[in-house]
Amino acid sequence: MVLVSIFVNPTQFGPKEDFSAYPRPLRNDLKTCRDAGADAVFLPSITEMYPADASVLINETSLSSVLCGRSRAGHFSGVCTIVSKLFHIVAPTHAIFGEKDWQQLAIIRRMVRDLDFDLEIIPSPTVREPDGLAASSRNAYLTEAERQLAPQIYAALQSASQKPTPAKVVSEAVKLIIKIPGTRIDYIEAIDAQTLQPLRQRRTEGRLAAAVFLGKARLIDNIPLPAMP
Repeated sequence: MVLVSIFVNPTQFGPKEDFSAYPRPLRNDLKTCRDAGADAVFLPSITEMYPADASVLINETSLSSVLCGRSRAGHFSGVCTIVSKLFHIVAPTHAIFGEKDWQQLAIIRRMVRDLDFDLEIIPSPTVREPDGLAASSRNAYLTEAERQLAPQIYAALQSASQKPTPAKVVSEAVKLIIKIPGTRIDYIEAIDAQTLQPLRQRRTEGRLAAAVFLGKARLIDNIPLPAMP
């Protein structure tokens, strides 16, 4: 049985973030689930997931301190809390998380290990539009002109990934992305794929991760940095 969870989680949004405006195309989401062959959809309300006096959160204290964790205080505490609740309620044998948010995937894996959840986390490759833009609910924020520019972020990461050292990879990615009109870089980093710490040499598997504002949309993406001899 395949179950899909759809829930916009308030505890992973900061006070100045876009919770109230976050896209909620439920009809389209349900159609996508049906077309993909899902057996059921878990669609709880906020009050079902969070009692009015809820006061317990789960904090991860290492992997969540870098990348998105630096600019989104409390975000991953909200992620860990709601995902742990999902696991307790549904009791899945396997759970699929996308590689597009590599940091979230790493944190969920760590939580499952450290808290002894009896399930397997399966990574899913990033889903991309035909022009390379990573699929995301926040793509709906892009204007028509911005939507035409957005795929250049992925193209810049791909081009930069060919450089021989992590420092040159990051420098090239920054150089290419700042040329895209309307962009503002939150971060671009070459990281160890497992620890999320800065990648010093290309001798182990890495990821090139980026968070870039384009207009009012904050777009995240990452690609592999294979080890080099």
